Amino acid sequence: MPRIGELAISSPDIRPLARIPDHHTGRGADRPPRLEITGVPEGTVELTVIMHDPDAPSPHGFTHWVVHGLAPAARVEVTPDAERPGPNSTGRPGWVGPYPPAGHGVHHYYFWAYALSRPVEGAPSREEFLDRYADAVIEQARFVATYSS
Repeated sequence: MPRIGELAISSPDIRPLARIPDHHTGRGADRPPRLEITGVPEGTVELTVIMHDPDAPSPHGFTHWVVHGLAPAARVEVTPDAERPGPNSTGRPGWVGPYPPAGHGVHHYYFWAYALSRPVEGAPSREEFLDRYADAVIEQARFVATYSS
């Protein structure tokens, strides 16, 4: 079971619980926000970041971004050219910005950081990662932002 500690994920581009700026969405330039991870716990071998929309109208929500292979450091910056992208819910690697269906209301976008005790092999999807590496999660942190059409 992951412990609660100092691990934190934030963005200089998005305030927690605030609306994601259009230029980070499918309605704009569709560029991923910059993310920062701090408080990485001792024993971390690798970090993974996942951005997921549980409000999407599908059984597993919609995964917008998966990044594996981030090296642990006192402060980690996650950029569009980040290490090893995993597949998003379209099946392609890399970022796909929020673009909820018109009239579907406010969606919540969870930006997760996972500190791992062992490296991730390959570039698994969100579901594959959670199935295969849940026992390796030392600590996890998140922040939430919103977007609506």
